[in-house]
Amino acid sequence: MSASLVRATVRAVSKRKLQPTRAALTLTPSAVNKIKQLLKDKPEHVGVKVGVRTRGCNGLSYTLENTETEGDSDEEVIQDGVRVFIEKKAQLTLLGTEMDFVEDKLSSEFVFNNPNIKGTCGCGESFNM
Repeated sequence: MSASLVRATVRAVSKRKLQPTRAALTLTPSAVNKIKQLLKDKPEHVGVKVGVRTRGCNGLSYTLENTETEGDSDEEVIQDGVRVFIEKKAQLTLLGTEMDFVEDKLSSEFVFNNPNIKGTCGCGESFNM
């Protein structure tokens, strides 16, 4: 088995306007307000970090924690004065996702509305991409 060499050329393109890209994650006003409230008395924390972990019957689950520093490979989303860092492992799974904060009589939680999820497991703990 022999390895083949593939060549690539890099060209500078002038007079081309850069197109703005959508953020990997968007926050609802409710989520922004809750994050600000959570970080209000913690000046050492610069934002929150979103990640994914293997969990549930057969899938992934989101994690959310306060963070004091940005990781080397984290993607930063800044919206309305709130900084959210997305771990490298979670970046592809969160593309196009809306993060909301929902409160009702029995619970309060962050909800991730992800258009890329194909389904969730029976226990409700994880999702499948």
